[in-house]
Amino acid sequence: MGVWKKLRHNWKEMVEVTKEKDPAFYMAVEVFLYPCFWAIINHRVAHWLYKKHHLILAQIISKWTRFITGIEIHPGATIGKRFFIDHGMGVVIGETAEIGNNVMLYHGVTLGGTGKQKGKRHPTVEDNVTIGAGTIVLGPVTIGKNAKIGAGSLVLKDIPANTTAVGSPARVVRKHQEKSEGKNEITA
Repeated sequence: MGVWKKLRHNWKEMVEVTKEKDPAFYMAVEVFLYPCFWAIINHRVAHWLYKKHHLILAQIISKWTRFITGIEIHPGATIGKRFFIDHGMGVVIGETAEIGNNVMLYHGVTLGGTGKQKGKRHPTVEDNVTIGAGTIVLGPVTIGKNAKIGAGSLVLKDIPANTTAVGSPARVVRKHQEKSEGKNEITA
């Protein structure tokens, strides 16, 4: 798939996701005004360069994107489809972070490391996860599928699938039934 075809595909996907996740969204052309759109598009380019070992160019794109959007995504981070960041200012995603499909982050979320060790040192966020504003997730923890993390939480341990966690440190306060195939809602 050519670059323009990929860009068009990403734009269409972003329009769909934005319509679904943001009630203030009115027109498809608005997606070009969303910092999230530019952060994700530029990250995909930087990630491709990073995997090809063009590390300096990848970092330049990443730093420029942080400057214009307020969203910092390391070029080494892996991000799935239908990823959305609402507002976005202050979001930080570390090098070894892995983000699944249909994940939503609010502003001020950090997916960070806890030290200078080598290897996996950032979180794994599985599919269909929502992480509230100002949440900090540190270390090689896993947030399970369909989990919800409340705003302002501090996550230092794994969060099981199909749960809601809140607090500092985060603790599970609610368990949900597994999602039915094809549904986008979690039922209690």
